Amino acid sequence: MGAVVVDDAPSGVKAPDGGWGWAVLFGGFVITGFSYAFPKAVSVFFKELIREFGVGYSDTAWISSILLAMLYGTGPLCSMCVNWFGCRPVMLVGGLFASLGMVTASFCTSIIQLYLTAGVITGLGLALNFQPSLIMLNRYFDKRRPLANGLAAAGSPVFLCTLSPLGQILQHEYGWRGGFLILGGMLLNCCVCGALMRPLEPPKKSEAAKELTEKKTKKKLLDFSVFKDVGFLVYTVAASIMVLGLFVPPVFVVSYAKDLGYPDTKSAFLLSILGFVDIFARPICGVVAGLKWVRPRCVYLFSFAMIFNGFTDLMGSMSTNYGGLAVFCIFFGISYGMVGALQFEVLMAIVGTQKFSSAIGLVLLAEALAVLIGPPSAGKLLDATGRYMFVFIIAGVEVVTSALVMALGNFFCVKKKSEAPQTKEEAAEREELNKSEDKTPEDAKVDSIEVEQFLKDEPEKNGEVVTNPETCV
Repeated sequence: MGAVVVDDAPSGVKAPDGGWGWAVLFGGFVITGFSYAFPKAVSVFFKELIREFGVGYSDTAWISSILLAMLYGTGPLCSMCVNWFGCRPVMLVGGLFASLGMVTASFCTSIIQLYLTAGVITGLGLALNFQPSLIMLNRYFDKRRPLANGLAAAGSPVFLCTLSPLGQILQHEYGWRGGFLILGGMLLNCCVCGALMRPLEPPKKSEAAKELTEKKTKKKLLDFSVFKDVGFLVYTVAASIMVLGLFVPPVFVVSYAKDLGYPDTKSAFLLSILGFVDIFARPICGVVAGLKWVRPRCVYLFSFAMIFNGFTDLMGSMSTNYGGLAVFCIFFGISYGMVGALQFEVLMAIVGTQKFSSAIGLVLLAEALAVLIGPPSAGKLLDATGRYMFVFIIAGVEVVTSALVMALGNFFCVKKKSEAPQTKEEAAEREELNKSEDKTPEDAKVDSIEVEQFLKDEPEKNGEVVTNPETCV
């Protein structure tokens, strides 16, 4: 995990690090914004849904939980679809699913129907967009990849600051049904972003190279060989522990402020502070991670970001007034932005381009359970103790533990990857490629000898005048 993997694509395509890649980056920015901000933006409509269907807040909260569960839990399914059909078709279908789910939800007559439409169908559509956008970003950027990941990750706080106020306006003007219908239309922009994901064209190949490419395309839809990589195992365990506590403070910080006696608008402003800082933290962290000295050690920067986030939670547990919570949100926004900018950059560096589509699906599946367990368990702890301090302490301990697992696991258990191929299949493929390259000069020599002999035997056919008794004057 300490060394960056050299991406040896079977097609030999080099990442352009610009050009059309900036359009791909813009598409990734929009997709990331929709994927992470949409589950929170839907919560604006919860009060009206409670009145409409006569249910409790916990019942409506399941809509956001199902959205997140689909985003994370369908990772392997998305990986298989990408490996089989490619990124662009999967994203186009995903955009249609995301839009269809919200449009259909506007006609629902029960909360169960909302679970199926706004939760399952829209969540599946967002998942089919989110994962391929990261894969395409990895293919289009190499040297500038940390910066590209940071800029794309900034879509989450930008859309969060935009969609939540927009949702309140739509609810006030058109009600929840009209709001869902308009949001469904907005999600069609995912199809536009999918259309931007133009696949890279491979260069012309020899017959031997084409045969090797055909062999590689016969791989399984989901590559489980990533589990043989110790670095990937360390990352998966650390990320799963981190997710247990990472999303807890943003969920409870507003309630924490209300519990201290501050009004609703002032309490909600804390999330605006967090989001505003997060917008700038992600691209700045991407720039830092792209520095020559830092990039080979980005896993340790990621560990530092998690430790920073965990200690921020621990310090935030001691807040007793609004000023303390505001300071907490500033530092949490910085650390949260660093984690968001680095989490997929580190995974890309560990597994490389070819295995990333399978690796991210498996990682998201492992994180899905933690996402569902984290906030509800923190809520139960709050019900049992009645104090937010313990909720923030537990969250901080979990994130710090994940940082220690990442840093120590990498330092003691993971060896630097050598340049030589690690598997027998890769070694065989390299040998065949070398043989095909070695044969080319020999064939060229044979061809040149034949040409010379041909010119000697029939020089007049080459346009030269031959001095023989018949033509000599």
